[in-house]
Amino acid sequence: MIEVERLFKTVPSGDGELCILKGIDLEINTGESAAILGPSGSGKSTLLGLLAGLDIPTSGDVRLDGQSLVGMNEDQRAALRAQKVGFVFQSFQLLPSLTALENVMLPLELAGVTSPRERARALLAQVELAHRERHYPMQLSGGEQQRVAIARAFSTEPAILFADEPTGNLDATTGAHITELLFTLNRERGTTLVLVTHEQALADHCQRRFEMSDGELREQAVCA
Repeated sequence: MIEVERLFKTVPSGDGELCILKGIDLEINTGESAAILGPSGSGKSTLLGLLAGLDIPTSGDVRLDGQSLVGMNEDQRAALRAQKVGFVFQSFQLLPSLTALENVMLPLELAGVTSPRERARALLAQVELAHRERHYPMQLSGGEQQRVAIARAFSTEPAILFADEPTGNLDATTGAHITELLFTLNRERGTTLVLVTHEQALADHCQRRFEMSDGELREQAVCA
């Protein structure tokens, strides 16, 4: 499902160039859940953005379901994301002028899905927010906003879901609820789940775990 080969990412810096990713190789199979751990600044969010086609590498290749992102323009990458990818941001990224229901409806409408309102309502009910569908993001708690974001990410039934620090802005109780919700939807829909986190407890829910350090990625051994 996800194949990465010799992935490098460098950016200009005051001293020349800063190498953020140093030849990453990675393969994640359909339906697997994988966590990328590492401290701030280690390159894990950069890697996630490249996997989702939100950024382009300096060199190397990323393939999603056999399709190479390298060589695609932004419109082509956006079309592929619309077909196959959901993304949950740490900062939620809900549109403030839309209600919870409208935020979930938006990708469905863009995809031309029949009866987007009914489908969005069913998703909000699944994340226990049916009673908040007419509320705007500023009227919702952090945990409620993240649940709306998760419902939106799953709305088009993506083959792959990327989540960047999905519990990073939440208290422990709310974070545990969001974790349970992510993995329940992952199991029920067979979605390939890749998340970035600095929390080992969240990573422990995943089948596979990777450690990012100084731009290099290593898989952790998982005890049975």
